[in-house]
Amino acid sequence: MSAEDLVVRVDQTRCIGSGHCTNTAPDDLALGPNGRARPLRPISTDRDLLTDAADLCPVEALTVHLATTGEQIAPAD
Repeated sequence: MSAEDLVVRVDQTRCIGSGHCTNTAPDDLALGPNGRARPLRPISTDRDLLTDAADLCPVEALTVHLATTGEQIAPAD
C-alpha cells in the first residue's frame, strides 16, 4: 500500500444521491441502484478529485481517508 492510496466511504443513510460527487470523480464514484453514491474501487489515488467530491457533498455523506492510517482528509473540518 502506498502513502498516496485513499479509501472513499459513503454513509448510505446520509447520501441523498445529488450526484455532485459522481460528476466530480466519475472514475471513483457512481450512483448505485438505490440512487446513492458508492465507491467503484476499494483503493483510489486521485486526491484532488476525491477531496473536491467530498467537499461538494451537500450532506457530508462522503469521506476520504488515507488507506495506510485511516486518517480522514476530506471533508476538511
